[in-house]
Amino acid sequence: MHIGILVSRIRVEEKMIIQAAKERGLSCELVDVRRQVFDLLDSQAWTRFDAVLDRSVSQSQSLSAVRMLGSWGIPCVNTSAVIEVCGDKLHTSLALANNGVPIPETRVAFTSESALEAIEELGYPVVLKPTVGSWGRLLSRINDRDAAEAILEHKATLGSYQHSIFYIQEYVDKGGRDIRTFVVGEKTICGITRSSEHWITNTARGGRSANCPITPEIDRLSCAAAQAVGGGVLAIDLMETPDGRLLVNEVNHTMEFRNSVEPTGVDIPGRILDYVLALGSRQAVLPVQPRMAPAGVNA
Repeated sequence: MHIGILVSRIRVEEKMIIQAAKERGLSCELVDVRRQVFDLLDSQAWTRFDAVLDRSVSQSQSLSAVRMLGSWGIPCVNTSAVIEVCGDKLHTSLALANNGVPIPETRVAFTSESALEAIEELGYPVVLKPTVGSWGRLLSRINDRDAAEAILEHKATLGSYQHSIFYIQEYVDKGGRDIRTFVVGEKTICGITRSSEHWITNTARGGRSANCPITPEIDRLSCAAAQAVGGGVLAIDLMETPDGRLLVNEVNHTMEFRNSVEPTGVDIPGRILDYVLALGSRQAVLPVQPRMAPAGVNA
C-alpha cells in the first residue's frame, strides 16, 4: 500500500506521523498542497495512493483537495464532508444538536443589535467566537453590557465575513479545565485534561495536559459526537459543568496531539496510521465500478 499525506506545514505532529510510518515500514509520500495543481479531467496521477491522510493546516485547501480526491474514489481521512462540518463551529453545533449530543446554550445573530439581544437573553458572562478558527484565537468572554457593546461595535466595524456572524455561547464554569478525547473509528483511544488559570485552556495557549481516564460516559459522548459529524479520526473537546454534566464544545478534524502522547501513553500517530491502512485495505478489496460517461459523450 502507498499512503499520501497532505501537508502545508510540517509540525511536530506530522513528524511523529512520518516516524510512525517509518517504524511500520510503510510506503508514504508527503504532498504539499501549496505546490499542487489538480487537473479535474485527469485523476490518474492520484491513483498511486491507496489512501490519503489530510494534515494540511488550511481548512479551505484541505476541503477542496479532499473533495477532489474523494470524488476520484480515493479513501481520505477525514472525508470532505467531515472537514466541512468540523471546519465551521455553527455547522458543528448543528450536527451535534440535531443528533442529541449535549452542547452549551448557543445563539447565532447577524447584526450587532440582535447579537446584544441574544447576549442579554443568555445572561452574562457569555463567550463570543468566530465560526471559523482554532487555537483559541479571537475568543471573547463578555462580562457585562459595556464590554458587549464595545466588542460588537469592533466586530461590526471590522466588517469581514469572519466578523459578520455572531456566534454566542453561554459561559460554562468548567473549573479551570476541559477534556480532550481522541476518537479513531468507533473507539475513544485516550484523553487528556487541559488545565489553566486562564479561562481559555487550549494547550496552544499554555494549558497543561494530563491523562484523563476514559469513563463509560466520556466514551459514549465522545463516540456520539464523532458519529454526529461523520466519523473518522477526530478530537472531541468536552466541558464539565459545576453540576457534573458533560457538554461537547467542539470537534476537531486535523487535531494536534504533541502534548497528549506522553501523558496518555498511547501511540496516537500509530493509531491514526492503522486506521488509514485499514481503510485503504478495505477499499482495495472492493470491486471497481466503471464510471459511466454522460449521455452524448463517447466513453
